[in-house]
Amino acid sequence: MQTLKDKGFSMPAEWAGHRGTILTWPQKKGCSFPPPYDRGVHETYVTLIELLSAVEEVHVNHWDREEMDYVRGLLKASKCNLKQVFQHLHQSYEPWCRDHGPIMVRHEKTGQVMATDWHYNAWGGKYPPYDLDNRIPALMAGVLGVECHAVEMVLEGGSIEVNGRGDLITTESCLLNPNRNPDLTRADIEKRLIDFLGVERIHWLESGIEGDDTDGHIDDLSRFVDGRRVVTVIEKNRDDPNAAVLEANRRKLLEFRDGEGAAFEVIDLPMPDAVIREGIRLPASYANFYIANGLVIVPVFGQPSDDVAVGILTDCFPGREVRGVDSRALIWGLGSFHCITQQIPA
Repeated sequence: MQTLKDKGFSMPAEWAGHRGTILTWPQKKGCSFPPPYDRGVHETYVTLIELLSAVEEVHVNHWDREEMDYVRGLLKASKCNLKQVFQHLHQSYEPWCRDHGPIMVRHEKTGQVMATDWHYNAWGGKYPPYDLDNRIPALMAGVLGVECHAVEMVLEGGSIEVNGRGDLITTESCLLNPNRNPDLTRADIEKRLIDFLGVERIHWLESGIEGDDTDGHIDDLSRFVDGRRVVTVIEKNRDDPNAAVLEANRRKLLEFRDGEGAAFEVIDLPMPDAVIREGIRLPASYANFYIANGLVIVPVFGQPSDDVAVGILTDCFPGREVRGVDSRALIWGLGSFHCITQQIPA
């Protein structure tokens, strides 16, 4: 049986052209944001939609008509380009669309876009139920008018990072965790990633940062900024528990080779000082940025290192506006801008 790779499909890099971005609005029945859940969260979502709707379509999933009307009112009172915003009655318990949304691939010759629908189990069964979240890829494929291909494997979009040139980076602590795919070997997992995302090489880092309940998503650690360069977060405070883990990941990155046998250029990105709320260490990371058409949205945390991180990423993305946006409300839910977005390739 032909795989999607055999048919000419592959996952584009995030900086490739977008048709739009998918979001899922957080709702009160979810467990992502402790009460009061809308303290700053709604304002952050509106700011994000304002920025995105200026450059591409924004598709927002909603729990019910009441929520849809409420959000429409917020957007009308903002600077959003409402002609670019599309609202859908697609129920989902959690807002982390990167992980429950469709992972899109595109045909290298025809440009046809297809949704891949991987199983989602709320990060190893941590937050049941998740049956509604699991329906989002097929529902979104329907409204977008694209084919949807189901894949027999648990996979979250935040656990993988591609450069559009055949390379994929992930972590052992997440993809090899028995709470995801206990019946699949490492070789089985690699084969599915290659067959259905169209990549050539799987590069494995070890584990993630403190406070990350996803078991170590790559989008808090290391991100491609073009085909040959990758930014990776580092912790200069040697007493911080993240320091050794991030240094080990950096050493691994320096060992990786692309399809031509060349090493990647590794660019250091600082970590913010520990963000702690109500005694909980939160997974704050500047690596959780989102790349849209002509725009990069970077989470910031009200710290001096914010400007340093935004400056580094500005240098990495010439020709794009790089905006730091306050993520302190989102990080209380243990995620940020990359976690709540999923791109639709043009």
